[in-house]
Parts: sequence; C-alpha cells; structure tokens
Amino acid sequence: MIRWIVTDLDGTLVGRDLAMVPASRDALRRFLAAGGEVVIATGRMELSARPFYDELGLDGAAILYNGARTVDLGTGAVLRSRHLPPGAWRTLLEMFGDLPEGVYPVAFCGGEALAVHDVPQLRDYARRDGIALRDPGDWKALPAGEITKCMLIGDPLPELTIPGTVTVRSEATYLEVLPEDATKGSALRALAASRGVPLEQIAAVGDNPNDIDMIAAAGLGVAVGDGHPDVRAAADVVVGACADGAVAQVVELALSG
Repeated sequence: MIRWIVTDLDGTLVGRDLAMVPASRDALRRFLAAGGEVVIATGRMELSARPFYDELGLDGAAILYNGARTVDLGTGAVLRSRHLPPGAWRTLLEMFGDLPEGVYPVAFCGGEALAVHDVPQLRDYARRDGIALRDPGDWKALPAGEITKCMLIGDPLPELTIPGTVTVRSEATYLEVLPEDATKGSALRALAASRGVPLEQIAAVGDNPNDIDMIAAAGLGVAVGDGHPDVRAAADVVVGACADGAVAQVVELALSG
C-alpha cells in the first residue's frame, strides 16, 4: 500500500513550459481524493514552490532547498532546518573570486535568494523559479551560520569537496552546495519518521541526481523516463517522460498496488 507520493517538480511534475503536466496534476488530485498524501520535494524555495502546492490543494509538508528545509506551506511552520557550517560558507566565499568564467553563485539566507551578478544565466534562473534575486552588496555581510544553501550556476561547473557539505547536480548547469545532512533523502526519512509512515509505504519520483537518495529511501523508487541515466539506474521502476505524464504513471502504480 502506498500512502505517500513524493515528487520532484522540475522535469518530473513540471514540464519545460514551467507548468504542471496536466495528466500528472489530475492524477495526483485523484490520489489525494483516494486518501493518499502528496509531498513536493524540490530544490526550490518557499516562494517558488508555493504556486504548485496551492494548485494541487496540498495542506502538509514540502521538502524545499533540496532537503535543507522542510516547511508546512499551509501554516508556514518550519519542521526541519539545516544550514551550511560557518567554515564551509567562508570556504565558499574564498572560492567565489576564482570560479570559472561563466559560473555565478547564488546564496539562500533568511528566505531570500541573493546574487551579486546581473547576468543572463541568473536572470533565466530567477525567471524559471519565479523569484527575485537581491544583491546583498557584500557577501561577507551575510550571517555565516544562517546560509541555507549555495548554488553555482553556469558551465563548466567546478568539482567541490568542502567539509561539512554535500554537493548535488539539480540540473546540468546547477551545482548545489548543501549542509551534509540536508538532502531530499534525509529530509524524507525525517519527515516520514515524524509522521509514523513507513518508508515502504512511500513512492518517490524524480529525474536528476539530486533525487537519487530520495528514490533510494522510498519503498518504491521511480525515475522519469527522460531523466538522468544515473537516476534511471538507481530506480526500482522507470516510467515515461515528464511531458507524457510520468507522475500520472506513478499514481497508477500506487493505486493499483
């Protein structure tokens, strides 16, 4: 029996037009009507995830910032929150000046997305996520212990090994630096334990490498058919492409099981 469906947004539930795939949206509504629960698990922040949460009529937790924060978007209650260690943030600051040409940092702190560059790559990112990027003026002015995550956007992305952090690729040109215990999988395990839901009764679906540990944690791990090869290899089941209603197929599996 599948009680929860946990779904990534971009490339899984949300198509290239930045809207939910209608077949998948409608199927999730059927799953909710049948008594199931839907949890969004995304790299997006609160402001960016809320339209999809509201469109589905959800009233529970959402896993945000790739697992660094879990929030009840209905009430605003923060259920779980992690931050980069201050030393890791200072290491990142030292790296910012030496990033490859065409790679730009974005930091998330206090519910804001922050960037000092005004370039097409970052404008496209902000447009896609439906957010505004604020220039903090000086990176060093940010409170070192309150950084939720840092993203590097562009190409070529560097290889990073920073103590106290984990890095994941959420898109081909997005490298996310997170607190080491903050991933979609760790957030899902914590949320399920707090609600008394066995992981075996959860289906999780995604398309990019940042979804792999979430897929591995769930009783039914599902990969989108046009997702990253590593995700397809890690999944229990591979469904169709995002645009063809990948999440709708997950609903069918859940309801038929």
